[in-house]
Amino acid sequence: MEIILFGLLALLLVFMFFNTRKRQKQMKAEQEEKATKTVPGAKVLLQGGLYGTIVSFDPENLDQPARVELAPGVVIEVHSQSILRIVEPTDAEPADADAVVEDAPVIGEIADSELPDPNHVETPEETRARLERNERGDSEN
Repeated sequence: MEIILFGLLALLLVFMFFNTRKRQKQMKAEQEEKATKTVPGAKVLLQGGLYGTIVSFDPENLDQPARVELAPGVVIEVHSQSILRIVEPTDAEPADADAVVEDAPVIGEIADSELPDPNHVETPEETRARLERNERGDSEN
């Protein structure tokens, strides 16, 4: 009876050993893939849930902090292991998106010059000016 228990224990230990090695190989492959994709200009997701763009990263020296740009002119230094994953751009747009916009009724006339540019990223100075305009507008009413 004791021999059967020792046999089961040995079988369990062998299974645990091979399972652990398989997982270690998988994790190492994922780390190497992340290191090859982490280049300046790559969009990344950080551990804290922040999205940014890599400015500088040294894959050889992981103790060297990576520099990540969160917004134009806002660059932070983070530990290289705080980069959770590389964000791949998605090109998935609905096929009928233009048809829906064309069929929508127009409530009021809006000049093209009044529409904001969808590709424009607001600079800190523009943000400050917009907030000051809003505060003046609220205080006048």
